[in-house]
Amino acid sequence: MRRLHLVLRRVFLLIACLALALLAYAWLGHRPQDLPWTDLDLERPIGLFTGRKLAALTGDAARCRALLDRAGVAYAPVAPGGTGQCRHADAVRLRLGADAIALSPASVAPSCPVAAALKLWEWHVVQPAAQHVFGQPVRTVAHFGSYSCRRLYGRSEGAFSEHATADAIDIAAFVLKDGRRVSVVNDWAGQGRDAAFLHAVRDGACGLFSTVLSPDYNAAHRDHFHLDQAERGALGGRVCR
Repeated sequence: MRRLHLVLRRVFLLIACLALALLAYAWLGHRPQDLPWTDLDLERPIGLFTGRKLAALTGDAARCRALLDRAGVAYAPVAPGGTGQCRHADAVRLRLGADAIALSPASVAPSCPVAAALKLWEWHVVQPAAQHVFGQPVRTVAHFGSYSCRRLYGRSEGAFSEHATADAIDIAAFVLKDGRRVSVVNDWAGQGRDAAFLHAVRDGACGLFSTVLSPDYNAAHRDHFHLDQAERGALGGRVCR
């Protein structure tokens, strides 16, 4: 009898777990972006696996550009360039569309997965945070560039930076609609609303980029956010500092 009781208990627990799984799946059916096996859709809100799906677009320029097209993102493809470890083949230059944030300088051409993440960041993180904190939108995002054929921290040897394939961008400041500038180097520290905004947009970037580095990481990032789409596999680590 004891053995039968244990068997029945295990069967009951299994049925309960299956029921909970089905209930969870039914709930998640309204948020497919929270499931790892659903297709990425830039017109949906950010989900649990959005960042990993964006990084997985690396090497599939056609699919990435199709997603930009479907979401109505204005951009221009950039011809492949560079050689060896510094070759890039999926860069795009974002064009200024209606109500879109301008990048400054406008000539920057990050990889398509980075560009797609930037648009989601703009729509779902940066502009909502700006409206909440300042009561106005961001007009321009200033940056330090994307493509740069170099190794990590400019060293003469070792691993290459994600910048070497245009798979990264360094964000320096945000210019509000009224012209006021909120910069990482001047406004990160403190308890004011500028610092609150910068921390909010840094935190929000972590759900979209494989790597997010800020002044909290080290002195080399005291004046910018480093955002990249490093490929680390389905179970690979993500960095948010």
